[in-house]
Amino acid sequence: MNRINLICLGVSNLEKSLSFYKSIGFQTLAKNDAPIVFFNNQGSKLELYPIEELAKDINADNPPEINSNKFSGITLACNMKSKQEVDDLMLRVKEVGGVIVKEPQIVDWGGYSGYFRDPDGYYWEVASGGDWKFDENDMLVIDF
Repeated sequence: MNRINLICLGVSNLEKSLSFYKSIGFQTLAKNDAPIVFFNNQGSKLELYPIEELAKDINADNPPEINSNKFSGITLACNMKSKQEVDDLMLRVKEVGGVIVKEPQIVDWGGYSGYFRDPDGYYWEVASGGDWKFDENDMLVIDF
């Protein structure tokens, strides 16, 4: 096992999250009344699913406690090809109701990075690195 095919985010309002992610550029054929949403990405899919249903899917008899007030230790990332792409995406996120939690800035590893939260509080890093390379599928090449 050396791949991640699907990342599922449990969301409190599927229609609101669908609108948010479509507004920042994620592509799907799902309609607003869909019971589940899949976004087609390069190399993976992002899924949105009602959080109560996701908890029951994990364990119907004893679902895990839903607590959106704590940092789970998980972030998602979108790697960009330039500082301008980072700034453009962060501006779009702000325009459609995302919360910027760290404005893009030069960071200690030499790149340019910022963070936002989506409508359910999931943290996303948007970053670029001056010497980053991307393959033919626009996936970041990491050589170490």
